[in-house]
Amino acid sequence: MPPSNQPPTIELATRADLDALADLWVDLARDQRRYQSAVRPEANREAMRETLGAYLVSDGLFVARLEGAIVGFVSVTVERGTLELDTTRGLLSNIYVRPAYRGQGIGTALLEAAEASLADRGVDELLLEVMADNEAARRFYRRHGYDPFRVSMTRSLADRDENDTHSKEDG
Repeated sequence: MPPSNQPPTIELATRADLDALADLWVDLARDQRRYQSAVRPEANREAMRETLGAYLVSDGLFVARLEGAIVGFVSVTVERGTLELDTTRGLLSNIYVRPAYRGQGIGTALLEAAEASLADRGVDELLLEVMADNEAARRFYRRHGYDPFRVSMTRSLADRDENDTHSKEDG
């Protein structure tokens, strides 16, 4: 798709958008497999459609439209944990722009809409996760002022060995 001369329309999603957004989420999940995501795209489509519906109800689901077609989306929520915190946090769960539309400012427009919506609800900071190997996404977030906050670590338990050098170093 050639770059559009018009800016995207960013707006709250509607119930009529849910099937298209579930399809976009499948595309997102499929794309994340190359960064070692364990999420099974097709197997989770219906569950994600329901989850996206929950974001819709809480005004945390935005779509980007160009010429009426959905070309991207973002989902956010206010963190509601059981612990009292010094700050009110928002959580960005998903952001996706169709590959043919990347580089046109659509991801930025979606991110800004999500941030503005959460700021209007009294949120102080926005948290998100990104796959460690997804350098393009990490670069995108850094350009928008995001800094590393937590580090998740993983290890396959199926491949461990009693004489594993990792356990010897610690023991």
